[in-house]
Formats: sequence, C-alpha cells, structure tokens
Amino acid sequence: MILTHQKGRGTKVHLFLDGEYAATTDENCWLDNYISNGTDIDDEQWQALLVKINYKKALNKCADYLSRRDYSVKELKTKLLKSVDEVSAQKAVDRYIEAGYLNDEKYCQMLIEYLLRVKRFSLSNIKQECFKRGIDREIVEDKLSDFEIDNVSTVIELIKTKYASKLNQENGKEKVIAALQRKGFYYSDIKSAFYRIEEYDE
Repeated sequence: MILTHQKGRGTKVHLFLDGEYAATTDENCWLDNYISNGTDIDDEQWQALLVKINYKKALNKCADYLSRRDYSVKELKTKLLKSVDEVSAQKAVDRYIEAGYLNDEKYCQMLIEYLLRVKRFSLSNIKQECFKRGIDREIVEDKLSDFEIDNVSTVIELIKTKYASKLNQENGKEKVIAALQRKGFYYSDIKSAFYRIEEYDE
C-alpha cells in the first residue's frame, strides 16, 4: 500500500492509502511518526501507525473535554468512545488518571457540593445524579458522609425563594408539594418544612 499525506485545515494532516482517504491526525503526531510521502507499507505497519494516531487523538480529546469541565472516569470514557476505539479510550483515560487529572473521589466531592449548595438537590437526587455519572456507590456514600444534609431546611429555602410566588396561585400549596416531590424530596420532609414556616410566621 502506498502511503501519502496531505496538510489539512489548521494542524490537521490527512493520510491516504493508494490514493484513498484513510485517516486524519495532527502535525505533532505526524512529526513523531513521520513516513515519507509515497512509502510502500504493509498492513501490519499501517495498523501500528493507526494505533498511535488513535491514541494521540484520544489524548487530545481528553484534554479538550477536561479543559471545559470536570468529568467522572466513566463519563469521559463514554464521551471518548463516540470518536475513538475502546483500547485508545481506555489508554487515554488511564494516562489522565495517572497524571491526576481524573479522580472520581475529588469529582464526587465537588459535584455533591454543587448539587447541594447551588442546585439545592434532595439527598436522593444527589445520589441519583452521582450514580448516573458512573461514580462508584462506595465513593458516593463516603463523600456524602462529609456533608450535613438537612432536607427540611433545603425545602424551607426553596419554598421561600423559588416557589414563593406559586403559593399565591390557586391550589398553590399542592402545586409546590408536587414540584418538590418531583425534585426527590419526601412528603414527610415537605410537610415538616411547611409546619416550620407556618409556626415561624405565626
């Protein structure tokens, strides 16, 4: 097979086998694995080159995704698998774990704090969100033990802020209760929150 290459847009380099498009890499990867234009290579050599190209692509994707926000290990690998193969994705993820850029324990800690302080999630919804992102149950339970979570206080705050105007509508209280239950709060906690508010207001 005759391998040729052609510069693409930006830093891209397109590779061709016998004149047919075969793969795209970047200039850095191509410089590290350069093969002269018109070189005759066999399938084994091509597959070895492809492994290096795909691994570099997976590393670049990791860097790009993690520059935008934090991810759990499972989240990042799932995202990588949309554009690279399983082996390359796993190798890249392992490299980033080793370098300390991927850490489910740290990620879980930050996620719980965000869901609790900013999103005002219930305990059950916090767990659900963590599990959805592929964080191990033991890690979630361990990190949750670091927080004092008072669902009733959270419900009181939500009622007084987010749902205050809704209470003045027809069947307002029932609508608020339903909305809070959809957010994962237990009816007993919602009932206690309303009781505290009514007692305080009186």
